[in-house]
Amino acid sequence: MTARILRFRESFPGLSLLRAAFVVALGLTLSGCGYNIIPTQEEFAKAKWADVQNNYQRRADLIPNLVETVRGYAKQEREVFTQVTEARARATQIKIDPAQLSDPEKMRQFQDAQAQLSGALGRLMAISERYPDLKSNQNFLALQSQLEGTENRITVARRDYIDAVRTYNTTLRTFPGLLWAATFFRNNRPMAEFQAAEQAQQPPTVKF
Repeated sequence: MTARILRFRESFPGLSLLRAAFVVALGLTLSGCGYNIIPTQEEFAKAKWADVQNNYQRRADLIPNLVETVRGYAKQEREVFTQVTEARARATQIKIDPAQLSDPEKMRQFQDAQAQLSGALGRLMAISERYPDLKSNQNFLALQSQLEGTENRITVARRDYIDAVRTYNTTLRTFPGLLWAATFFRNNRPMAEFQAAEQAQQPPTVKF
């Protein structure tokens, strides 16, 4: 304890020994009674949201090659290609930065766009049922496998974000977190939970 006080005082030469001791003691007290819980949980939830967006972006990056591969065998399926391309464009335009995670409307827009893309992808993958040569194409099979893996990662990332947000939001509303939220963290707001539509919880069928 004494060593901590002396090191702290060295960083602030004008600070008296008594005041340095008080500041150090206050810091240890705040740390011990949960002061750091809210910012720690907030940063953890933001990191989990970054995982969600990264995995959705990975899915979006796979789509152009997937569309071109399917198009090579089913050029007449123009409507489906258009739907997928337009849905991808809408989904990639909506980004939520950490400062917007407390905005339920922004989250709803993000979810809706991703759900529309999931639906369009499902229709694209279903085309292969009508084209046996496409189903055996190695490039298509590789893309199919990557898409399946990405959808699984999206599911895990989404679940982890939901858990992190629920923990953070609960801390803001329960003792002793609500005391910190009412004093030192008055600008902190509950984060919007990711509540995808029921059909969006199921990844597009990519196994045949």
